[in-house]
Amino acid sequence: MAQSGLVLDKDQFNCSICLDVLKEPVTIPCGHSYCLVCIQNYWDQDDYLGSYVCPQCRHTSSPRPVLARNTMLADVVEKFKKNGLQEATTDANQSFAEAGDVQCDVCTGRKNKAVKSCLVCLASYCDVHVQPHYESVAFKKHRLVSASKKLQETICPRHDKLLEVFCRTDGRCICYLCLTDEHKGHDTVLAEQEIQYKQTQLNDMKKNSLLQIQLREKDAQELRHAIFSLTHATEAAVEESERIFSRLIRSLEKQSSEVTELIRVQERAAVSQTEERLEKVQREMVELRRTEAELEKLCHNDDHIHFLQKCKSLHFPTKTVETPSVDTLPYLMYKTMREGLADVKDSVDEIFQKEFNRVSEKVISLKESSNHGSSEKTKAVKSVDIPYNTEPKTRGDFLQYYNDITFDPNTANPYLCFSDGLRGVTTRSEPQPYPEHPDRFTSWAQVLCRAGMAGRCYWEVEWTGNGGASMGVCYKNMSRSGGGSDSKLGHNSKSWSLDCSYSLSSFQHNKESVAIPGPSYSRVGVYLDFRGGTLTFYGVSDTMVLLHKVKTTFTQPVYPGFWIGLGSSLKLISH
Repeated sequence: MAQSGLVLDKDQFNCSICLDVLKEPVTIPCGHSYCLVCIQNYWDQDDYLGSYVCPQCRHTSSPRPVLARNTMLADVVEKFKKNGLQEATTDANQSFAEAGDVQCDVCTGRKNKAVKSCLVCLASYCDVHVQPHYESVAFKKHRLVSASKKLQETICPRHDKLLEVFCRTDGRCICYLCLTDEHKGHDTVLAEQEIQYKQTQLNDMKKNSLLQIQLREKDAQELRHAIFSLTHATEAAVEESERIFSRLIRSLEKQSSEVTELIRVQERAAVSQTEERLEKVQREMVELRRTEAELEKLCHNDDHIHFLQKCKSLHFPTKTVETPSVDTLPYLMYKTMREGLADVKDSVDEIFQKEFNRVSEKVISLKESSNHGSSEKTKAVKSVDIPYNTEPKTRGDFLQYYNDITFDPNTANPYLCFSDGLRGVTTRSEPQPYPEHPDRFTSWAQVLCRAGMAGRCYWEVEWTGNGGASMGVCYKNMSRSGGGSDSKLGHNSKSWSLDCSYSLSSFQHNKESVAIPGPSYSRVGVYLDFRGGTLTFYGVSDTMVLLHKVKTTFTQPVYPGFWIGLGSSLKLISH
């Protein structure tokens, strides 16, 4: 606007530090004017440097200039305000600060919402008043952050300086002046460096936390799978039990029907025979009555000649036919049948008791394996008469613990080919079209058996070929993927194996190898005593030759596992 022939601009009366109309204006040696408080605060930050710079032209003064009020400029500014020559600074696009918002420190009257805070000016600015920080060279080194109400917390309460240093010794932020007194000699770094270091630590902690979450999720998944497997295994066992007992009941009903029919046949034969005897007796009775009538008539005959002639012609039986007592026939039949059925009952009871004891011991073994953290159905030992604290010695003793095992095709490496009803396996040069499965060995030519072992168990294998073979046991959670030692049988802490070839044999466990002297055996027997913590390998021929015995503590059921070299075959021996 124009006043007294002079065109005045509002920006001419603004302080370039606070961006508001000058309050108590002072002029420094270079000629620029500022609010007295603004320039004092600005120079207070440079006291430790000993030189004082103009925020606009960067003119340096030393020592610190003495500030005096610019009376003329103060009068002009006062008249400018009184005459209403100050332009409205409210932008239509500005938003007013509400409860909870950070207010702009420059706005007069109703405050606008601050969008940025300056760590050098220690003030917050709205969209309009923050522009000089982007446009003016004077604010090039100022640091802007998102608007914050906690600016005072970034200032050292002792020296009123910005907290730009982190003391690792005391674990808190300090200013540069703190380095010269109470924190002298401490382990200090720039706050930015410590932030980067802490962020790296937090990222590592985050990664470790995510890894732990993944491991816990995997454990939870395995436990859910264990519950699922136990539930379905129980249902399957109940259904199998009901099926077997239904068949047994039907068999007993059939046998009962056959015995009843046999009794009926015997009854018909005995009755027929008795009826024949009855008919014969009745004929004899008729003949005897006829003879008796003739005798009676003859006794009253007075003709002596006729009497004598008639007596001569009469036939008297000289021998009486003995008929067995009919009372003994039912008794003999009942006695014979009852004795036979009693023998059958005793035999059935004996068989049932023996089999029930065998099943009970299997169930007990399953319970013991579940107490060791088992998540799978395991195969228990057979009921035998050998005391538990003794070791089997002969092959017959071992065979009492024999387990009929078969391969699990879901674990087989794609280059393995099965035969003989999942009892034989051979390594091929071409992969087989097996479906993908998480339990499958991806690199090593290995396969596991279906059932886990958690009692006294024995099985035999026979191998042939120039590629060699390995047989052993492993935990179910042994790695299946990759070609590292963590997934190779006998080369990690979760597996044990006997490696065989025509030239030598060795025992492997957790990357440690033990050479086994003597000849190799094509048939190998594996004996596991889970509770006793022993795993023993035998060469099987006419006698049982001990190859290697390992003593350990099994923490979960183990699964028979095998590696088959290229050109070799392996077969599970059945008994």
